[in-house]
Order: sequence, then C-alpha cells, then structure tokens
Amino acid sequence: MTQTFREQGGAATMDPSPLRRWVTSRMLTQLLDPERERKLATEAEQERARSGDRHVVDYFHQLDDPYSLLAAQCIGPLLAHYDIDVRWHLVPGPSGANLPEPELLPALARSDAAAVAPFYDLLCPPLVAPDTALLQRAQRIFTATRDRLRVEAGEALSSAVLTGDAALLEDLARRHGEASAADAEALLQAGAARRKALHHYSGAMFHYGGIWYWGVDRLYHLEQRLQALKTQRRPLAGCLYPRSPLRNAPHRDNGSLTLEFYASLRSPYTALIFDTVVHWAQAVGVKLDLRPVLPMVMRGVAATRDKGVYIFSDAGREARALGVPLGSFYDPIGEPVRRCYSLLPLADAEGKRVELLGSFLQAAFVEGRNTLHKRVLRKVVERAGLSWREASAQLGKPGWEALLEANREAMYAFNCWGVPGFRLVDEDGSTLATAWGQDRLWLIAEVVQQTLSARDQSGSSTELPPPFPHSR
Repeated sequence: MTQTFREQGGAATMDPSPLRRWVTSRMLTQLLDPERERKLATEAEQERARSGDRHVVDYFHQLDDPYSLLAAQCIGPLLAHYDIDVRWHLVPGPSGANLPEPELLPALARSDAAAVAPFYDLLCPPLVAPDTALLQRAQRIFTATRDRLRVEAGEALSSAVLTGDAALLEDLARRHGEASAADAEALLQAGAARRKALHHYSGAMFHYGGIWYWGVDRLYHLEQRLQALKTQRRPLAGCLYPRSPLRNAPHRDNGSLTLEFYASLRSPYTALIFDTVVHWAQAVGVKLDLRPVLPMVMRGVAATRDKGVYIFSDAGREARALGVPLGSFYDPIGEPVRRCYSLLPLADAEGKRVELLGSFLQAAFVEGRNTLHKRVLRKVVERAGLSWREASAQLGKPGWEALLEANREAMYAFNCWGVPGFRLVDEDGSTLATAWGQDRLWLIAEVVQQTLSARDQSGSSTELPPPFPHSR
C-alpha cells in the first residue's frame, strides 16, 4: 500500500483549523468526564423510578459475531442474579465507516473470542467464516423464537452459524420454527433502527439507562451499576464477569520474550494503557519494543461521530477503573503528531523513544496542553530527557515515515489495524500471542506466565498448557 500520508488522510482532516481543534478538544474532554456518565445514570434512574418501570437492559445480538456468542452466554447468569429484564434486538453487523477493515475484523474476532472465552468460563468452539445461507436461516429461526426462549436460542444459533453446523440449525428450526425472510429482515431493520436511535453501530452491545457496554469485557461496569441500584437477587462477592487482572507473577522473564507494542499519539486507549504496559514489561522482565503508527484518521481510516463518542466515553470509564488520570484532552491530530514523530531519530539515538511518546501522551491526554505550540512541545521533549536545542534542529525533518509504515504493515499482518496492538515474540522470533486493545494486555500477561511456567517445568519447552478460567 504505497500512498503519501497526505493522500491517505487528507489535509482538511489531518490539520484542523485552530478553532476546530479547540472545539473538538473541548467536546472530547467532556466525554472523558466522569460527571457526564454519572449524570446520564442519575437521570435515567429518576425517570425509571417515576414511571415505575422495571430495570430493562437492551441487548443487541449479531448472529455471525463471535463476541455476541460470548455475550449471549452471560445473559442467563445475569437474569438469575439480578432483578432485571433483558430485551433482545437482532441486528446486522457494522458497516461503512463503522467497519474500516471488513476483511480483518471477522478473523481477529474469531481468534480473540476463542482466546478470552475460557477466562470467563464461557464456551467458544472452533469458529469458521460464516456462510451467508446459514446466517440467513438462523435469522429466520431467531425471528420465530419466543422472547422467553431467546436466551437459549440466541447462543445456539450463533454457535451454529459460527461453526458451520447445518445439522444444529435444522434441529433448532424443528424446535423453534422458522419465520419468513421478509419477517426476519423486518426484525433486523427494527434492531438496527433502535441501535441507531441510541447512537451505536455494533453487535454484542448492552444498553442500560443511556449508557453502552460492549460484550463480556464491559459487563463489570454494568454489574457495578446494577449493584449500586441494589438489584441483586442474592448476595454477590464482586461481579460475575469481573475485569481480568493483570498478572506479573510468579514467573519473571530474563529478557527472552519481546512485547511489540503498537501505539498511536492520538489514541485514548493507547494513552490510558501506555504507562501500565511500560511498568508491566519492566516488572515481568519482558523486552518492550514500542512501535508507533500514525493515527487512523491520518492514514485514511474514517470514523463516524457515534463511534468517536463511544470510544472516548468508554476510554474515560476504563481509565477510571484503572486509576489512570486520563481526562483533560487537547487534540494532537495532524501537525503535532508529525512533529513529535519527526523527533524519533533523536529519541532513538538516546534510547528515549518510550519517554518521548509517553511525555507527549501525558501532555495531550492528561494535562490537556496544545501540543501544536512549540513551548508545549519543548516541555514534552525536556521531560523525556532530551535536548530542546537538538530537538529544534531535528523538528519537522522527514525520515520517520518509512518506520511508521513498516510498523503499520507489521500490525496488519496479524489482522490488527487499530491501536493499541500487541505481539508477543519468543527469542527465536516465533509469535506466541497477538492481541488488539488495551483490554487485552491481561491476556498477553497470561501467555507470558504460562510460557515461563512451561519452560520451568520442562527446562526449555514453550508449549503452553490449556488456559485456566477465572475463579469466581
């Protein structure tokens, strides 16, 4: 993929006017503010109490989505432990600008769902690319299914579609019936319309009282909210689906493993996990290979407003859960990002790549400083332990673009197009694990511990034992 960076992003997109940069920054800062979510939750509960309605969670199920297969398995336990109703909506997958890499996402989702399922005590059989005819039949069967049976049918139908099991679909059709194609299409469109009205775009989504929760990974936020409202049917010690812990013990590496960390200077998810990645790698003895890439907008990957709103809102919530001071944001898109990346040769010569990018992210996402201003960039540079005099001579020079493009290509090679991305590499260069997202660092940490444990037991083998589930 040979394009100039200006061709990929477009000057107008990559370099907003000072006013537009300020307005965007203020809007996105508001999305990171915890008061916004608290206000939404309070207003929703007040309205529910006034109307006398039950606690109703809307769930948006996509039959060919591996994450929906996992999410559907969580609904039965949620209903058993919380005094809530779950309203199912059948939806198609994301499309257009909400699905920037349609060939990569399905493959990544299949491998990722299979990797994380055991840690949540969920089932995920070997998955295949869905067959269109099987998917359409599953949608007709789901449409015919009575509401009270959708907990069971939703999971089974997803499993049939994602494993290519035509015999299971036949059995489900005998048990539940099969609606017409027109009725199934109407149900799909109704689900899509409801999702759009609530300003989202994806499957495996839970919506309650004005706030979205993605898949099993975000159910702990929903559970904490339901527990605060005292909806438990019985006492619970924590959550059914807690956030996975990040392990750095009992085993410690001697530098034989390398973690490639693909990061961007405009990504809120990168900003919230950056220091954690650095500290975890140091604690566990893994070499850290920080590989910067251009922000998605700067390489021509579009995003809708609804997607941007959800990402920043979710990042703020995740940062608060981790105790990370993400909150005051000044958009570094365009020239500030290019200027910082132009300093990579200087930073690399001094062994300060991690310090430079970490300092820049702190300025943009924690301090809310306008990194377009040279005085702010000077602070970024000097805080990283670099000379501003030398940086001034290097600032804006080309020569960094090929490195970032090589990093992008390496990231795409394991079906990852967004950041943060991770690839864990053994000393012989073999890949032990890949993952996408700040909420997958724990999975990398588990593979590290399993790898080191297997080595200790065998003396040299890196064959991994089966992953173990969470303790409840």
